[in-house]
Amino acid sequence: MGRVRTSTLVAVMVVLAGAVTVAVAANMGSGGSAAAPRPSVSAAPPHRVVLPGAPGDEAVVSDSDAVKAPDGSTYNGIDTTFVHMMIVHHQQAIEMAKLAPDRAANERLGALADRIAAAQPFEINFLRTWLKERSLPENDPAHDHKAMPGMQSDADMAALAASTGAAFDTKFAAMMTDHHRGALRMAADVIKGGSDEKLREVANEMAVEQGSEIRRLAQVTAG
Repeated sequence: MGRVRTSTLVAVMVVLAGAVTVAVAANMGSGGSAAAPRPSVSAAPPHRVVLPGAPGDEAVVSDSDAVKAPDGSTYNGIDTTFVHMMIVHHQQAIEMAKLAPDRAANERLGALADRIAAAQPFEINFLRTWLKERSLPENDPAHDHKAMPGMQSDADMAALAASTGAAFDTKFAAMMTDHHRGALRMAADVIKGGSDEKLREVANEMAVEQGSEIRRLAQVTAG
């Protein structure tokens, strides 16, 4: 796909910054960080190396860990970690959203949950295809999915499933906002440090959409 023009990357970062600002304004809690494998370091002196840490951590950006995909585009360890993690992250959001039809009291919140449950499978399919086209496995056993930013604990998921009415609405809004804020942090990682242009564009679109959903969740719960 070629290298991203400077103007395009600047525009992407500006939009993401707006989404992150929205997320922070929601003033909800955030999750932890997940361990991610580090790619091998090149000895070539002119290049820095991408050393992806956990999602949400700072990354050192470089071209020396980039790998060529069959379509001619390049990707690196930050790209691959983002895709592996985001598949699981989206799956939990869908699981939460599918609880709403039988439990939510607020019709607007129920409609927003339906939107989340319908939209995120398409993104999961894109991410799975991205891995398949590069002959990469869908899962990496080295990743601690439970420690990803915004991931909700098993106890919290059980408590959400056991709640109904207004109690469900309040808990769902808080948990989904926290979950989306985690996705914003992960999207920021790949936008800053990834090599794949298309993946950065998709991450930016995810960040904008989930920032918008955070705002809607705040509006719904505010009445």
